[in-house]
Amino acid sequence: ATTMGCETRSEHHHTTNRIVGRWLLGCSGLVAGAIVLGGVTRLTESGLSMVDWHLVREMKPPQSQAEWEAEFSKYQQFPEFKILNHDMTLSEFKFIFFMEWGHRMWGRLVGLAYILPTVYFWKKGYFTRSMKGKVLGLCGFVVFQGLLGWYMVKSGLEEKPESYDIPRVSQYRLSAHLGSALLLYCASLWIGLTQLLPAHKMTETRHIMQLKRFAKGTAGLVFLTALSGAFVAGLDAGLVYNSFPKMGERWIPDDLLAFSPTLKNFFENPTTVQFDHRILGISSLAAITGLYLFSRRMLLPRRAKIAISLLAAMAYGQVVLGISTLLLYVPTSLAATHQSGSVALLSLAIWVLAELRKMPK
Repeated sequence: ATTMGCETRSEHHHTTNRIVGRWLLGCSGLVAGAIVLGGVTRLTESGLSMVDWHLVREMKPPQSQAEWEAEFSKYQQFPEFKILNHDMTLSEFKFIFFMEWGHRMWGRLVGLAYILPTVYFWKKGYFTRSMKGKVLGLCGFVVFQGLLGWYMVKSGLEEKPESYDIPRVSQYRLSAHLGSALLLYCASLWIGLTQLLPAHKMTETRHIMQLKRFAKGTAGLVFLTALSGAFVAGLDAGLVYNSFPKMGERWIPDDLLAFSPTLKNFFENPTTVQFDHRILGISSLAAITGLYLFSRRMLLPRRAKIAISLLAAMAYGQVVLGISTLLLYVPTSLAATHQSGSVALLSLAIWVLAELRKMPK
């Protein structure tokens, strides 16, 4: 009788793993949607259209003409309207308002998709002890992500009398907001995949160990490139040198280190930020190509081979998208596709790591 009990328990454990895994993959899908929507919000310069932050009250957009006019007059008190959009009409305002409203509502949906099932599964006893810590971490992270979003918007609403620049949010806060979303996405995807994909029985040869290390470094490089892309977006650095592979007439532009101290250039000089993003993108492509060629020489499970091949194909697609975005002076649709491409690339890198992970002892 005791063996029977064990059987059903491990079956039950397997089923709950599947349910939890699917839920986390669903959550990571919602986060990916939020990242894409956020990118479009940034590209259409809609992010500063909602100047208040109320968790519940702002869920209902303005209904009547009077409500719209009140909302528009609130927006008119802030620098973006005064300096950049002073001739904006109400219907143009409605567009940017709905972009930002959509992004905020989607964020709330993501929050609920993490928190409500966590409470439910916890009560049903679906979580192992290690899983409890993980889901609590993810839920905390979602809340933090929302607060970071508001902290970011605040930086674009402040009056800066000494600056002649067009009002925009701080690129540091923008990168923190995107970086944190990418971390949440990767963590959810990783935990979801490890729940759903059985680990392969691979003999740990020296080559496979090297491949794993290589894959981890490559994934880190892809993440770093995506983060540097947030600085490009935040500084509108895609509009400074619209030529490839040279920047203007030169390989290394002369205003590369125009700011002092030197370190400041990497975060505040659009030329340097674009230059870094190019270098990181090409390095990622080289690393992924190397990973692919290296993996061809060894015996790997079929799924791992597929994952590595898709990663390589996507990397070339992503570089083509990036260069096209640049050469065509950053059209919204292409730029948004390029940002979605970075999420796809990260996902494939995570999948490769999940396929190469060790058998649990």
